[in-house]
Formats: sequence, structure tokens, C-alpha cells
Amino acid sequence: MTSAAFSPAGSDNWLEARRDPETGIESLRAHFSGHAYDPHDHDDMLIGYTEQGVQRFRCRRSLHTSVPGRAILIEPGALHDGHAPEASGFTYAMLYLPQAWVERATRRLNVPGLQRVDAAFAHTLVDDSGLVDAIQQAFVAIYGNEGRLARDQTLDRLLTRLAGHLCDMPMTGGVAMSAMIARVRDFLHDHMDGNVGLDELASIAGIDRFRLTRLFQQAFGTSPHAYLVRLRLRAARRLLANGRTPAEVAAEVGFADQSHLGRWFRRAYRMTPAAYRRMCTNVPD
Repeated sequence: MTSAAFSPAGSDNWLEARRDPETGIESLRAHFSGHAYDPHDHDDMLIGYTEQGVQRFRCRRSLHTSVPGRAILIEPGALHDGHAPEASGFTYAMLYLPQAWVERATRRLNVPGLQRVDAAFAHTLVDDSGLVDAIQQAFVAIYGNEGRLARDQTLDRLLTRLAGHLCDMPMTGGVAMSAMIARVRDFLHDHMDGNVGLDELASIAGIDRFRLTRLFQQAFGTSPHAYLVRLRLRAARRLLANGRTPAEVAAEVGFADQSHLGRWFRRAYRMTPAAYRRMCTNVPD
């Protein structure tokens, strides 16, 4: 079990994250007052709960308020942020379940729904005491490094409970995507490491840049630039987890340099790329 900690000087904010090397599951426990995270997303399925205080965040274009006793369910790729609306702040715990692990585990358990890559939850916040208890037990087993048997049994129970909270159909974001906006999205994915300009994207879509920005925002809830940064950050996490250095990662995913990667990474995940790499690999800087 490898870990990373964050506690900025002069602040009562703190974060500690750990990674189970066998499953790749990350467990994170943190406390924030005021601003917590800029909008970002993950390749993983996020399952957690608020321990103390009031946690407020935007997800799926809606504002959510979590308090103790509610489960937090965020599917891969869902854009979200976070802040504390009250001065006392909030403490929360979260499990990051890799999609590949979820697919393997649910196939073994024969749990319907979660095996789909596009699985989505019906609600971001859920009042289900049984589910919250299952999340807490799985979190304690992994975060507390209680051993493989405790980890495996609590995760099996958690996945079984999660299956009852899926949508019948994947979430679409509420806005039909036009073919021209899909072309722009695909171009950003294919040229993530490039120095792309708005005029270039407008030419690909066949519309003016102002209309492009407006339609892209409607389809994805964010601007083309913010979407590109999200792509780069998600790719950066994957590469860092595989042991690549921050400097190598910055060059490969399209950030100007290691410092540029570090600024965006800290804003989204509240830890440095080097700390995340250490947590995943136990390799020193």
C-alpha cells in the first residue's frame, strides 16, 4: 500500500491518498474549508461519503449538497468540482474504482449493469443507509490496509449494492450532440498533445468560433480548452501511475512543461504529479 499526503502551510486543509497495488483502487480522505477542487473528471468510478460538515459540488450540471449519511456516486468522465459552503469545512472519504477492475469484478460476481463501460448512476447523491455502510466498510478495509480478505469481501458487498442505483440508460448530458461538435471532440482526443487553436476547431466544425464555443459548452458543459485540459490531466494520471516522470508526462500529453502540468494537476487533484507518482509506484522522485 503506497500513500501520498497534502497539507499546505498556513491552512487546515489536508488530504491523504493511498493506492492498493493489486487492484489499483485508490482511497482518499481529505478535509477542506472554502475552495476544494476546480472542475475535473476521472477515468475511475468514484464512490464515497461525507464524514463531517457540508460538502457542495457541481456534477451533471446540477449543484449537489452532501452531508453525513448520504452516498456520493460519480461515474467515469463526469465533470465535478467541490467547495465548503460553511466555515467549518467538510471531511470526506472516497474510493476510486478503476473501470477495468469494476468490469472484471462484476463479471465474476454476475452483477448486471456495472459491467457496461457506459454505466451511469441514477442519482449523484443517494439516501441509502445500507449503501453508505457498505462504502464505509470497503473504505476502512482498503484505506486501513486490513488485508486482502477484508478488502475482497467488503468490495463484493459494495458492488452488489451499487447495482441497484444504476440508470436504465446511460446519462447523455441532456443535449444531443451534432456531428460537427462530435468532429471537434474527436479531433481534441486525437491531437491532445498538440497546440490547437480555436480557429482550427471552427474550421473542422464548419462554423464560426463563437457558435462553436456555445455549442460545445451546451454539449459538454465546458469550453473546448477546459475539455482539452481534462483530457490531458486524465492521461497524465495514467502515465504517472505507470511510473513516468512528471517531465516526461508533461511533454507527452501536451502541457508546456513540468511546471504547467503541476499547476493544473494541483488545481484538479490537490496533490503534485510527483506525489501522485510516488503513491502509485512507491518510486522516489
